This record gives sequence, structure tokens and C-alpha cells, in this order.
Amino acid sequence: MSRGAPIPTPGAELLRRKILDPIRVQLTQGLSPEKIALSVAVALAIAINPIVGTTTILCFVAAWALKLNQPIVQAINWSSYALQLLLILPFIRLGEWLFRAPRESRSLERLVGMMKADLGGAVRELRTTLGHAFIAWLAVAPLLVALVYAATLPLVRGLARRITASRSPTVGDAA
Repeated sequence: MSRGAPIPTPGAELLRRKILDPIRVQLTQGLSPEKIALSVAVALAIAINPIVGTTTILCFVAAWALKLNQPIVQAINWSSYALQLLLILPFIRLGEWLFRAPRESRSLERLVGMMKADLGGAVRELRTTLGHAFIAWLAVAPLLVALVYAATLPLVRGLARRITASRSPTVGDAA
């Protein structure tokens, strides 16, 4: 019984279409693996900041300032929204711990709902909690960039080698 190609799941197909295909295109257009890995690392670190509604502009500014690839940065940013939501409460708790602040009693759903309904009003009401969470994120972000870069660079280099090898002429083609 022969094994055929794996059947793509909707999540795997979305990952391929939104993340891997843009990276593959950039590699074939001459963007270095180092710039791609840095784009992924910086984008992911910014995308998980605990202030909902700020990541697109922060990613744009960081990519512009660091001369990173905007499509890759924004693809990582947009695909990380669920992760951002999952990490809001841990950043709030870390901020509470860092500043020895009282515990925020509202649920994650309530906090996100407040930010979606009226970002300005939520920021005014939660400014201390969000400020502590943002500083906690600032403390974690450089380490995250370093870890994601270190993990991503070998993968992107391997992908670049595969692309280069697939474009290289074979021995029979050299004549």
C-alpha cells in the first residue's frame, strides 16, 4: 500500500497559505534568511503585546525602522491574534507580580470586551493594570525575539537551501 501526500487540514492549509508561502516568495526574491527570521521574531514579539488594537501600527513602525519585510511582519501579526488574547492575562499577572500590584479581578473575556467596545475608555479605566502588563511584555519581548530568531533561522536557512537546490540545474542539464 503506497503512502500518498498527506491530506492538508484547514489549519495547516491556512498556515501554508498565510505564512509559509509569503516566506517562500521572499526567499526566491533575494531576501536573506536572517532578515526573514528577524522579521518573524520581531513580528511575533510585537503581536503578543497585551494592548489590543496596537499591534498593526507597532509592527508597521518596527518593520519600517528595522527595514524588515512588511508582508511577513503583518502576516505573523494577523495570524497571532488568538495568541495575543491568550497571553493578556499572563502579562497582567506578571505585571502585578513585578509591581506588587493588587490582582485584577475581571475575566479575560470582560477585559477584551471592554477594549473592543471602547479602547480609549478601557485604557483610562485599566491604565495601571495595562501599564504593568505592557512593562511586563517589554521585559519579556527581547528574550522572545532572541529565542524565536534562534529557532526560526535554521528553519529558514533549510528552506532557502531546498529552494536553491530545486532551482539548480541537474548534471544532465549542464550541456
